[in-house]
Amino acid sequence: MAYDVHLEIFEGPLDLLLYLIKKDDLDIYDIPISNITSEYLEYMEIMKELNLDVASEFLVMAATLMQIKAKTLLPSDAAEEDEGPDPRKELTEKLLEYQKFKQAAQFLELKEFSEKGSYYRDAPIFSEEDYVMEATLFDLLDSFKDVLQELPEDIKEIIYEEIPVETKIREIMSAFEKAPADNHGRKFLIFRDLLLLEKKRIGMIVLFLAILELIRLKQIVARQTQIFGEIRIYLNEGS
Repeated sequence: MAYDVHLEIFEGPLDLLLYLIKKDDLDIYDIPISNITSEYLEYMEIMKELNLDVASEFLVMAATLMQIKAKTLLPSDAAEEDEGPDPRKELTEKLLEYQKFKQAAQFLELKEFSEKGSYYRDAPIFSEEDYVMEATLFDLLDSFKDVLQELPEDIKEIIYEEIPVETKIREIMSAFEKAPADNHGRKFLIFRDLLLLEKKRIGMIVLFLAILELIRLKQIVARQTQIFGEIRIYLNEGS
């Protein structure tokens, strides 16, 4: 059984690292390699379990992190004898450069938002009804990971049965018919609650993939009021 969802429309390995750095409130100039490597590999395992078509760049970054981690475990004398470029320094420089591009993109997004009559700066927090921030793939994965950890032990194992992604897509779209509406009249579904409605682990996995597919098709959008906040699923008003 395989569910292939291409991630090109989402984010890459540098996005994941920046996400983890911000989530854990780390210093980009002094990243605890051991911790960040463990978290990165944990997300890789979730992607593997979801059978996502992960780009090779994710695997290259995993190898780079493990190389840096191994180097930090070497005795200081051995590390000094190791000639060649410093992979940790190179990684920091790549992250800083990429972060600049991300900030430039965010500035353009803020400018577009300000032209609609509103403006926010840096790490925005809106009112509880202003779900306008786009949730990233890693926000969705983080919420998915948290719900998986809360599952009772007797349903944590995958039961191998065929559940078409199309089935879950129809269920999601049908759920909007009875969904509540926010103050702006927009119907929404809470991502976490959707996952918790599933009684089997495989059901949660296929539901997650169905949501990714609907996002890819631009039929729905995932939004938050603040970074790492609750995720709501809205029908795409532009579709």
